Amino acid sequence: MIQVVLITLWEAIVPLSIPVIVGALLARYQNLDTKPLMTLFLYFLIPALIFDTLMTADIIFEDVYKTLLFSIINLLFLWGVAKGLGVILKLRSAETAGLTLVSTFTNSVNYGLPLVLLSLGQVGLEKASVYVIIQIIIVNTIGIYFAARSQFTIKGAIKSIFSLPAIYAAMLAFIFRTFEVSIPTGIETGIAMIADAYAPVVLAVLGAQMATVKAEKLDRSIQKAFWTGIIVRLFLSPVIALLCLYILKVEGPLFSVLFILACMPVAVNAVVLAEKFNASPNMVSRCILWTTLASFIILPILISLVG
Repeated sequence: MIQVVLITLWEAIVPLSIPVIVGALLARYQNLDTKPLMTLFLYFLIPALIFDTLMTADIIFEDVYKTLLFSIINLLFLWGVAKGLGVILKLRSAETAGLTLVSTFTNSVNYGLPLVLLSLGQVGLEKASVYVIIQIIIVNTIGIYFAARSQFTIKGAIKSIFSLPAIYAAMLAFIFRTFEVSIPTGIETGIAMIADAYAPVVLAVLGAQMATVKAEKLDRSIQKAFWTGIIVRLFLSPVIALLCLYILKVEGPLFSVLFILACMPVAVNAVVLAEKFNASPNMVSRCILWTTLASFIILPILISLVG
């Protein structure tokens, strides 16, 4: 097992860590502004990656169905755990909302997809793309509800989903696949080039965002929420994911993909929601930093168990 862990560390984590480190150094010494890069990421790179992958993916309806069920059931389990711990620990509403975001949403897009590609290959990426589309929808509906129930509206949630071009890219790919529409070679090559640029850019953005986390002293209530979030995301979430996968009888490559993506560190966009709706953003941003750093050690072990 140790040999498998070391191989995974060398072949998957080390390549991923290089752009992360570069992004952190650029943020530290060149004041890299990640906002325009996030625009590039959301409106250019992800749509191209999703479209390119879904156009060539061997999509099985049963896999899509099980991925959807897993996403919902796993989310409900984690939400229940976060809510229960919030009550037991007597956390304030802001910390409970932040803990819910930390517990339920993983960095499956700008960390998970490159990791799946490196560790499980193109077949893994194809299955992971379906999961990512579902997560985009969930984050922009249920995620907003978790962060700010008092400000949540169905109309606003739907609007936020359809403001992201990744949804249109997925819809267009499914339409093209359904009607067997072929794309001219030049356009197909251009889209593939954009998709290939996805991983290094988004990982550099992740590194830059990690480098900008402020080392402020947290009060006692926020500290409790922070350590609880760390435990849930790093240690409880793999157990809950395994439980959900066994309940749904998921097997083969899909099992490995869904398990890995469910065990990712805290999603970067969790802090965006936390800041927007005052859901303890300092706690959430610190959880993003430390769960990401810890994942460099924990994920190779988990991958070796299911790979």
